[in-house]
Amino acid sequence: VQALPYLAEYPYECAEQTFSRYYANSLATYIANSDPKIKQVFDAWKNEPDGNALKSNLEKNQDLKALLLEETPWVLQAQNESERKRRVALLFDFNQMQMQTRSALNKLKKMQVSNGAWPWFEGMPEDRYITQHIVGGIGHLDKLGVVDIDKNNDLQSICKNAIGYIDNKLVKDYQYLKKYYTAEEMKAMHIGYTQIHYLYVRSFFINRYPIDNGTRDAFEYYLGQGEKYWLQNSRYMQGMLALSLNRYDRMSTAKAIIASLKENALQSEEMGMYWKSNSGYYWYEAPIETQSLMIEAFDEVSNDSLAVEEMQIWLLKQKQTQDWKTTKATADAIYALLLKGTSLLANDQPVEITMGDIKINPFGMKDLKPEAGTGYFSMSWTGAEIKPKMGDITVRKAGKGIAWGAVYWQYFEQLDKITGFEETPLKINKLLFVEQRKDGKTVMAPVSEKATLKVGDRVIVRIEIRVDRDMQYVHLKDMRAACFEPESVFSGYRYSGGLGYYQSIRDASMNFFISYLNKGTYVFEYPLVVSQKGEFSNGITSMQCMYAPEFSSHSQGIRVKVE
Repeated sequence: VQALPYLAEYPYECAEQTFSRYYANSLATYIANSDPKIKQVFDAWKNEPDGNALKSNLEKNQDLKALLLEETPWVLQAQNESERKRRVALLFDFNQMQMQTRSALNKLKKMQVSNGAWPWFEGMPEDRYITQHIVGGIGHLDKLGVVDIDKNNDLQSICKNAIGYIDNKLVKDYQYLKKYYTAEEMKAMHIGYTQIHYLYVRSFFINRYPIDNGTRDAFEYYLGQGEKYWLQNSRYMQGMLALSLNRYDRMSTAKAIIASLKENALQSEEMGMYWKSNSGYYWYEAPIETQSLMIEAFDEVSNDSLAVEEMQIWLLKQKQTQDWKTTKATADAIYALLLKGTSLLANDQPVEITMGDIKINPFGMKDLKPEAGTGYFSMSWTGAEIKPKMGDITVRKAGKGIAWGAVYWQYFEQLDKITGFEETPLKINKLLFVEQRKDGKTVMAPVSEKATLKVGDRVIVRIEIRVDRDMQYVHLKDMRAACFEPESVFSGYRYSGGLGYYQSIRDASMNFFISYLNKGTYVFEYPLVVSQKGEFSNGITSMQCMYAPEFSSHSQGIRVKVE
């Protein structure tokens, strides 16, 4: 629900965003009418004194973060997300929703050109992908029961004209092949992303608008190509082909594709079921959209409800550490979460938590009011209230579905006594090297606590980080001993090793602000110069996802000696 305003309020007037408004308002009406609890939960959020439920994740839990939001480059992103969440109110004004839905549909109809296609923006040439995307989105709404095309003349007209256009484009693809390739050459693979996307989009309407005689040969050719060459395509395309072939009564190949996908899937208790993927810039390389399509495929082709639940877990875990940035990703994810699986509102029993001999019942304790809908609450203990046995923590979740939380232990310690922490999805290893001349060459020697540096030495800081999931808004802080001075004193945007970040140089630390951190291993290096003698603490390197502060880690403490 909190993601829907992003679709409904996106400011640009292109065809895709106009359709997103229609999509969001249609879904909001459907969701609001599907369960009275949703309206009750929203009313409770709206009336909260602190409005915490409608704050951006970047604004929440400031006391648990190593850095104030105002000290980061992400203040505007936080404000934008909070504003989107506050506008959820508009989605529960039924008159407003109906007006916005009608307005978006009228605008979409007006933007459609005479041959049935849509351009990206009005006045631009027709766009085949945008047209197929809109037709597929209407197919989603129809499949969910959100709209009834047969009872809406505008939708009927829009779909019929657009399907005529995409059918005609497929015929032209086929005619081009026949003109320039022999019959034998046409047996090779000639199906691409556009044709596979067509087969998937067209499958939503195959019964309502059957393939006509003029399109039949081209349709059968590309359907046969998809059936023959599915293994040579990406997982996203394989999912589309499985759904298409299943709907076109070629079930055996569809089931074979699903079986292959399941064999190659990764599974974990925390992350659910997912696939290794390399994110790219093209529409068919997007991880959220790919996972959403996989949910649809496993649900429809193999009716594998357990796999669907596991894949939905992965989708939700991505939202835990990221903000879905695009309207397309948001639309596809919402569709996948609504398709099937356990109702997220059906089970409202609280999670049972014990800490030593303390049993925490958030609904039966004074001064503790769990958040409506989510059940979120927080408790804290200080000083003498904290007992060693409180480290024995048990969490029990009654019923189906998932829940997550975190326990934080904040305390003071000498920096040199801090050891590295490896038990989180974020892992850090920090090393210092000193440049030395040997045999006329510059070599790098590791700096240990027993080693002694000299004033004027050049020291290289190397920070290795490993992350097991995609994250956004990550802050990396590397503390610096008082004997070191950075060679570069200018803050600014940097790009190194495939990663872009903003580097902020402070008096006692080097700060890196990473807006997007994809799963993988990264190495940061920067030079320092030794400026004074003595014995110093070089501190630690800490890292935290500011969108989900429970994901944090730190390196060990280091001492250095300078002659």
